[in-house]
Amino acid sequence: MEDITLSLETAYALALRVLQHNGFSEAHASAIARNVTDSERDGNPSHGLYRIPGCVHTLLRGKVSPDALPVIEDNAPAILRVDAHGAFSLLAWKAALPAFIDKTRQCGIAALAINHCVHFSALWADIEPLTEQGLVALACTPSHAWMAPSGGSLPLFGTNPIAFGWPRAGKPPFIFDMATSAAARGEIDLHRRAGKKVPEGWGLDPQGKPTTDPAQILAGAMLPFGGHKGSALAAMVELIAGPLIGDMTSKESLHYDNGAGGLPFGGELIIAMDPQRFLGEGAATHLARAETLFTDMQEQGARIPGERRHRVRAQSERRGVTIAKALYDEIIALGA
Repeated sequence: MEDITLSLETAYALALRVLQHNGFSEAHASAIARNVTDSERDGNPSHGLYRIPGCVHTLLRGKVSPDALPVIEDNAPAILRVDAHGAFSLLAWKAALPAFIDKTRQCGIAALAINHCVHFSALWADIEPLTEQGLVALACTPSHAWMAPSGGSLPLFGTNPIAFGWPRAGKPPFIFDMATSAAARGEIDLHRRAGKKVPEGWGLDPQGKPTTDPAQILAGAMLPFGGHKGSALAAMVELIAGPLIGDMTSKESLHYDNGAGGLPFGGELIIAMDPQRFLGEGAATHLARAETLFTDMQEQGARIPGERRHRVRAQSERRGVTIAKALYDEIIALGA
C-alpha cells in the first residue's frame, strides 16, 4: 500500500480543518485534532488520524454534540464529576483537570467521573498529564458491546481499556494502556483496511466460530485477552465506569447507538493518588525502591511500558508521521 508522510504540524492542521469543516466547534476540533495527532506521533495509529472519519461519522449521525460545553460538579471532598453533555470526552477532561489535581493533592486520593460523553481516545493521554504532576493514576471506560465474555459467543462487553501511570523523576513515566480484548478494535479494522489476516484468538465470526478474518470479527465478536482473566477485568470496567458513576454499560451504549455506527457513549472513571500524601517524608525513599523494580525488569530484557512511545515521539518530532495514502485521501475528502 502507498504511504504518505506528514509533519506533525501538517497532520494537526489537516485534522483541525476537517473537523471544523464538518461542524465541530473550534474548542472541540482543537482537542480532537491534538489527541489524534499525539497518538499518531507516539506510534499508536489505531487511535491516530484513522479516528477522524469515525468522529465525523458520529457527528453526521447525530450521536455527538459538536459544541456542548462541560459542566463540573464538586460532589465530595475527593470526588469530582464533569458532565460532557453528549460531546467527546476530551474537552471535559481538559476542563476538569486542574480541579482534579487539586483534590488529589488535598485528599491524597481522588476520583473523577466524566459523564455523558462520547469516547474514542487512547487512555494514556488522560494519564500522562497526571504523572507529569507526580501523581499515580488509573483510568478505564466501557465502549460498545463488541466483545464476548470468556466462554460465550455473543458481544456483551466493550473493549474496556484500562490505563495505569506511575511518575518517574527525570525519566518517561511508566504507563500502560491496554484493551481487555485481545486487540484494540481499531487494530482489527486497520488489518481489514490493509487486507491482512489477524492472529488466532482475536475474535469470532457471526456464527460464533473462531476466525482470523478481521471483517468477520467486526461483524461477529471480539475475544478477551487471557480468557477468563481478561473477561473478569472487562466486567470490572463495566461496573466501576458504568453503574458506579451513573453511566452506561457497553450493551446500553450499543442500544443507544441504535445502528447509527457512532462511537461509544457513556462515561470514564479516573482515579489519582499522590505519593507525597501517602508517604510524607518517606516519599523519596519509597519512590527510589520503585526505580529498583524498573531496573530489575530491564536487566532481564523486559521493556518498560511507555518507553517505546517516548522513543517514537522523539523520532516523529524530527521526521513526521506516515499513514496510508488511502486514509489520507479519505480524510481530505471529508474536508472537500
